[in-house]
Amino acid sequence: MIIESTAPARVDLAGGTIDIPPLFLFHEGAATVNFAIDLKAKCRIETNGSKTIVIRSIDRGIEVSADLHDLSSLKHDTKLELPSKLVYFFKPETGFTMTIESAVPAGAGLAGSSTLAIAIIGALNKLVGDRYPPEKFISIAANIETQVIRVPAGFQDYHSAQYGGLACIHFRPDGIEREALSIDRSILEDRIVVIYTGEPRNSGTNNWEITKRHIDGDKEIFEIFEGIRDTSLELRQAILDQNWVEFGEIIDRAHPARKRLSPNITTPQMDNFIEIAMQNGAIGAKVCGAGGGGCIAFFCEDGRKKEVEAALSKQQDVEILDWKISENGLTVDVLQNTSRQSN
Repeated sequence: MIIESTAPARVDLAGGTIDIPPLFLFHEGAATVNFAIDLKAKCRIETNGSKTIVIRSIDRGIEVSADLHDLSSLKHDTKLELPSKLVYFFKPETGFTMTIESAVPAGAGLAGSSTLAIAIIGALNKLVGDRYPPEKFISIAANIETQVIRVPAGFQDYHSAQYGGLACIHFRPDGIEREALSIDRSILEDRIVVIYTGEPRNSGTNNWEITKRHIDGDKEIFEIFEGIRDTSLELRQAILDQNWVEFGEIIDRAHPARKRLSPNITTPQMDNFIEIAMQNGAIGAKVCGAGGGGCIAFFCEDGRKKEVEAALSKQQDVEILDWKISENGLTVDVLQNTSRQSN
C-alpha cells in the first residue's frame, strides 16, 4: 500500500502569537487572519512487509529507523523529532518507509513544521485505519509539536494546513472556530509579493518569553496584544467589505506596532528589503511567522506588484516565491495496485 498526503503552507496576515494558549483567553475576540498557499508539505508512506519503520527527510537528508515492535527509539529521537514522535503516537502495526519533504524554504516563517505535522497525521491516520476523525487532527498536531518545541504551540497554522483558503480563526473560551473568508482570490494574488530573505528564521520573537511576561502581568505586553487582536478584527472586516484601501492601511500600521512586541522581528537586511519595496509600490509589509529572518509579504498598490518584485529581485539573497492561494487543505490519497483512490 502507498499513501500520499499533502498540506499547504500559509501566509499570516494578522494576529500571530495571540493564537498561543493561554494568551487568547485574556483577550476577548482574539483572532488571526491567514491564507493557505500552494507550497506544500508532502508525506509518502509505502508499506514494505518488514518489521522496520524508516523515516526519510528529503529536505534535510536525514534518515532514522526503528524496529516495529520497539518504537521507544522514535519517542526519544532528536534527528527527525516531529515525524518520529508522530509515528510513535500512532503506533502502527506494519512496517513502512515514510518520505517527507516541504516546498517552503527552511526557517521561512510559513508554518513549515505545522504543515508537515498535518500531512504526516493524515497519512498515518489512514495507515492505521482512520483511527481518528479529521476534527481531531489539529489537537494531535498541536500537542505533539508542543512536546517537540517544549513550549505551547499556536493553533492558527494547523487550520490553514487542514482546511486551506483564506480564513479568520476565532479563539474563544468555548473553543476555536474557523471562519472562511470568501473573496476573489486573484485580488490577493495580484497584489501580494512574498519573498524569502535568504536568512532562515532565528526566533526573532521569543514566544515563550512573551507568554511568560504576559502571564506575569506585564501591562505593556497586554496592551500590545489588545492591538494585535484589534488589527485582526479590523483586517477581517476590511476583507469582508472588500475595502482594499483600508486593508493596505491596516497592514502598514500593524508592522511598527508588531515591532513593539520584539525589535528583533526584523534584521537590518529585512529592514532594507522593506524600505526598497515601499519605495517601489508596496503599501505595507508583513513579516511572516515569528520573524528574525524568513519571509516577508508585501501588499502592493494596484498594478504595481511586478515593480516591487523587480526591485527586490535585484537584491542579493532575495528569492521571489511563486505562489497561489490554495483553496484546498489536507489531501490524503491511497495508491494500491496502481489504482489511485482519493480519500
